[in-house]
Amino acid sequence: MTKKAYWVAHMDVSDPQAYDKYRAANAAPFAEYGARFVVRGGAQEVREGACKSRTVVIEFPSMEAAVACYESAGYQAAKALRAEPVSIGDLVIVEGYEG
Repeated sequence: MTKKAYWVAHMDVSDPQAYDKYRAANAAPFAEYGARFVVRGGAQEVREGACKSRTVVIEFPSMEAAVACYESAGYQAAKALRAEPVSIGDLVIVEGYEG
């Protein structure tokens, strides 16, 4: 069985209108690679350490799909729309646990 994979992103958005353009542009590559939002910027409570103001978790059917989506021309074009000074953040692609 193929393990799912996740993008886990922590972002601070300084230009919400420009960030909305990024969100519109990422819809096509996310659909192409089977992405599903699990967390999309909801309320959060930081209990340890530090975190940016927005957390996003996106599920992919496999690690290969998650990496291919990130590296795709469609996503890279969308990503350029959220570059500094629009937003600043951290993103990790992690394989899921099948326990």
